Amino acid sequence: MATDIEIARAVKKLPVAQIATRLGIAADDVIPYGRDKAKISSHHLASLRQKRDGKLILVTAINPTP
Repeated sequence: MATDIEIARAVKKLPVAQIATRLGIAADDVIPYGRDKAKISSHHLASLRQKRDGKLILVTAINPTP
């Protein structure tokens, strides 16, 4: 069984812009913070209020201190 670090190193990260495009989020609604993270504009989030059955996924991480 592969360790967590082996799995993380084996995965090819996609640029946030490419992920947003796949999700149908316009480029104008994506505020990039480097290649790996971004914020979604409040305008886009407000437009989602009209839809039902939305789900919120929060992802966070902490780097261990050596």
